[in-house]
Amino acid sequence: MKVLHVIPSVAPVRGGPSQAVLEMVKGLRSQGLDAEIATTNDNGSDLLAVPLQQRTEYQQVPVWFFPRFSPAISSIREFAFSSQLTAWLWQHVSDYDLLHVHAIFSYPSTAAMAIARLRGIPYINRPLGQLCTWSLQQKESKKKTYLALIEHANLNHSQALHLTSSQEEEELSQLNFKAPSFILPHGLSLPTPIPNARHQLRQHLNLPEDEPIILFMSRLHSKKGLEYLIPALGKLSHKCFHFILAGNGSPEYEAQIDELLTAAGMHDRTYRPGFVSGEMKNLFSQGSDLFALTSHSENFGIVVLEAMAAGLPVLATPGVALASVVKQDQLGYVTELDVPGIATAIEHHLNHPQQAKAMGDRARQLIFEQYTWDKMAAKLSATYEAILLKQ
Repeated sequence: MKVLHVIPSVAPVRGGPSQAVLEMVKGLRSQGLDAEIATTNDNGSDLLAVPLQQRTEYQQVPVWFFPRFSPAISSIREFAFSSQLTAWLWQHVSDYDLLHVHAIFSYPSTAAMAIARLRGIPYINRPLGQLCTWSLQQKESKKKTYLALIEHANLNHSQALHLTSSQEEEELSQLNFKAPSFILPHGLSLPTPIPNARHQLRQHLNLPEDEPIILFMSRLHSKKGLEYLIPALGKLSHKCFHFILAGNGSPEYEAQIDELLTAAGMHDRTYRPGFVSGEMKNLFSQGSDLFALTSHSENFGIVVLEAMAAGLPVLATPGVALASVVKQDQLGYVTELDVPGIATAIEHHLNHPQQAKAMGDRARQLIFEQYTWDKMAAKLSATYEAILLKQ
């Protein structure tokens, strides 16, 4: 079986969903599937320095990169138009048995589905939460028009919609698409343990050995609910802790974050390293005490899985799809998206360190038992086979 994954970007700055495709394809290849990725050289406001229009080994995965049209207008740049990708797909899509298309409202995804339809190649789509209620309400009129004119037909003709949580499935059911759907969560590659991570992180930040660290590590975006998390932390000025705010966003939004930190009296208690990856990302996860994600909407939340794999208890809000898992298995705290509720949950965590450690231990065990990529890739491979048998 030969499967092509199409996604607008695999750049680390695009966050968990883009990085998950690399791990997904790596897992599928370990199952014996001939899986590849076609994408653009998008890297946010920049471009990845990668070979173009040839099969390239990128992070141990075969990837075809194509040049992204990069005008000064950000909205056009974000659409990730690539005429070279279009031409290549038109010529080569028939070389594959199945397409797995990731994202909607973006040129590479839209073009891949349309070309697959015209060429008679089966495809499935992973909408990345972009069909969830909160996401559709952002730039609502543009998205409704795009759906009606283009994407609705693409999605209805897909063999299946790949969803990552029951919450995403519930929200999607209100849109009445004809295509069936299946739920398959993201997997995770277990991180290499860092010896004495707590000690190393506190040395790095020049903090006392016993000072608790609360970690936020995600893309800085208005949907992440930082306008609630930061004021909630500010209400706990009587407690000892330090806050790591890792990630980057637009200059305008980062300026808003600065204002929030100042208003909450949190500037001196906050470390802002910007975007982190690799060893430093692992150190932050393994050396912290609590991971917080207070989003308005997350169709899954890969960063939550990563925190759990590091043995961290998680504070999540109901908009985070994994919140139900956190609550059911007692892996942390689930609170409403409001300042008093978040502050209360964090204070409870700070007051009960042994209980928090037990939550983190359970979280790590759950990841090992249910969410590794080898398990998820095997299920996805079986799903592909079932789809192709119906053709």
